Amino acid sequence: MTDPAGTPEIRLTDLTKHFRDVRAVERVSLDIRTGELFSMLGPSGCGKTTTLRMIGGFELPSAGRIELRGRDVTTDPPDKRPVNMVFQ
Repeated sequence: MTDPAGTPEIRLTDLTKHFRDVRAVERVSLDIRTGELFSMLGPSGCGKTTTLRMIGGFELPSAGRIELRGRDVTTDPPDKRPVNMVFQ
């Protein structure tokens, strides 16, 4: 684990995902640090699941960057990322 004042566990920088003409996620940037609780809330279709799928490696972003523990994993496959996902 990282020092809360240091590198975030998860960093998204201008994360974007388009499906043809649909903008599913548009320029999301955030840092989640060790010990923080984080929740994504919003109506159906606002990009919550798409954002999580990009963090997990199940969708590639159209633009932007995903860092996990300081390492760029934007194009890494799911099995090469230090993150887990539980599906509903």
